[in-house]
Amino acid sequence: MNFNNRHKMEIYRYLIISVALGFASCNKRDSDFDASGTFEADETVISSQATGTLLAFIVDEGHKLKQDQLVGYVDTIQLHLTRKQLEAQKITVLSKKPDIEAQLAALKEQLKAAEIEQARVVNLLKEDAATPKQLDDINAQVDITKGKIHALQTSLQDNTTTLDMEISPIEAQIEQIGDQIEKSKIQNPIDGTVLTVYAEPFEMVAIGQPLYKIADIRELTLRAYITGDQLPVVKLDQEVTVLTDDGEGGFTEITGQVYWISDQAEFTPKSIQTKDERANKVYAIKVRVKNDGTYKIGMYGEVKF
Repeated sequence: MNFNNRHKMEIYRYLIISVALGFASCNKRDSDFDASGTFEADETVISSQATGTLLAFIVDEGHKLKQDQLVGYVDTIQLHLTRKQLEAQKITVLSKKPDIEAQLAALKEQLKAAEIEQARVVNLLKEDAATPKQLDDINAQVDITKGKIHALQTSLQDNTTTLDMEISPIEAQIEQIGDQIEKSKIQNPIDGTVLTVYAEPFEMVAIGQPLYKIADIRELTLRAYITGDQLPVVKLDQEVTVLTDDGEGGFTEITGQVYWISDQAEFTPKSIQTKDERANKVYAIKVRVKNDGTYKIGMYGEVKF
């Protein structure tokens, strides 16, 4: 065998060994995980609670927002004007309410004077210095004055009750307007990162219209799938190893915790490869992992038990 033939044989042998090692490496990688899936997060869509022009909206994709942070507001001019009108109506109604004590003051003074005279006549009658008719007259005057006081007091109280009934719905409307003004403020409800923005400043928005989507990505969930044979070896709160591609042909590993196991089997999702290749039925599990920014929603991951 000449040198050229020998050289060619060496090259062929090297290629065969390389291919064999490559297949072995692939087979090792395929069998080196127990389950696979994708990362996800609890996403919340924040919607408008008011209708009007979005006068301010400082939200961009990737922004990290704090809970209760004010991120914008919807135009409230008409609401403020309506509230001022209702408050003026309330003042007008209140001005009609009678001052019961002031209006009864004169009659109470008359009653006080009549009762003093009544006591004087009683004493005079004991000394035969007054007649029974005089006592009867003063008694009648006292009773009449008391009757007038009672009648006027009842009338004034009825009038006050009627006006209070008129004020009550006005006050309720003022509270409603105040609630609408408060809901015109767009306050972020949770700590998280903005994933998607659906609106822009100065657009018209309506109640229930989505404004942006947010999720707390400091912890992510890897939703993976296991076969029925693996189900007995997976337990809640079990610590597992989560692997993701590191971009250099290797893997990044992190410890995760199983916090949910489905109790119902489902057909294997097309994008998922199980340990037994394409099992007909699988069970979903959720693994919680801490995220330092390495993991992204939708990223593929593998689990080793």
